[in-house]
Amino acid sequence: MARDFYEILGVSKDVDDRALKKAYRTLAMKYHPDRNPDDPEAEEKFKEAAEAYEVLSDKEKRNVYDRYGHDGVNNMGGGGAGGFHSAEDVFSQFGDIFGDLFGFGGGRRRSGPQPGADLRYDMNLTFDEAVFGTTKTIEIPRHSPCQTCEGSGAAEGSKPVTCGTCRGRGQVQHAQGFFTMSSTCPHCKGQGKTISDPCKDCSGSGLTKEMREVEVTIPAGVDDGMRLRLRDEGEAGPQGGPRGDLYVFIHAKESEIFQRDGADIHFVAKLNYVHAVLGIKLMVPTLGEPTEVKVPAGTQHGDRKTVRNEGIQRVNRKDRGDLVIHFVIDVPKKMGRKEKKALEKYAEASGISLKKISLVD
Repeated sequence: MARDFYEILGVSKDVDDRALKKAYRTLAMKYHPDRNPDDPEAEEKFKEAAEAYEVLSDKEKRNVYDRYGHDGVNNMGGGGAGGFHSAEDVFSQFGDIFGDLFGFGGGRRRSGPQPGADLRYDMNLTFDEAVFGTTKTIEIPRHSPCQTCEGSGAAEGSKPVTCGTCRGRGQVQHAQGFFTMSSTCPHCKGQGKTISDPCKDCSGSGLTKEMREVEVTIPAGVDDGMRLRLRDEGEAGPQGGPRGDLYVFIHAKESEIFQRDGADIHFVAKLNYVHAVLGIKLMVPTLGEPTEVKVPAGTQHGDRKTVRNEGIQRVNRKDRGDLVIHFVIDVPKKMGRKEKKALEKYAEASGISLKKISLVD
């Protein structure tokens, strides 16, 4: 009698796809034929686990199996759980999983010219440059195709030839048990071609070093820590391979006036305690022209007022952040005789005691 598929994989019936795959990978590694040579029992368990996974990883088959069991999936037209007759059947069905596990059949390294490396440039910006955007021209050292050999790496009058070891594939294969293992060709280093007479100017690499001027457009609203990607401005690939990319990392200075929080800017406004009590109209700085803000009577230390759309433009968008004003009551440390007398009269009129008071219940 056929065993329950959930029992075979050691999972519950509500298992999700990720846990299901993990359980199968664990069993596949344990009973892998290469780890258990000449062990028919291990190979049988290997195929049994594959059959269970083949059904439970397919939503339609899993639904049928949950309702009708083995008979249900076996009776599905052309798509049942027919089982696996050999380990090779398993590898052909789940090559991606075994590629992840053992490095076989799960995606091949591209042969031929490889892409060049990406480059990094650290750019320092002032607060205004980051907020309003700018254009800068930078110089970067990078490798470009050799002018003498036009990037081929071969001396004049010669050219690269197809590698005789891998026949241009860039990889060689080794049979091992049920597997065909692939690895980078040791002769051409994965290029698929060899050079018998290398170019003297680039030593066969096909690349020479140069200083490249690049114009970088900084959009308005960039912030410290952001990065820009310039496609095809990185290193050239060897033997005609495509270029990598250039990444510009932004380092923006802080403002002497505002504190930035994303697209919002914060400003601290110091108020005389009389203004806080009686209220006043206040001119405050913005990213453009100063704007008038009404300070209501009775404003408390730490109160805030938000001015909409007076912040920083969001990157590659039309909307802006806000200006947030934080009110701080500025209490004078020294006071003249007139001011002191006036405050004493205010205290008397308000019933405020200037003698020793207790805040203890």
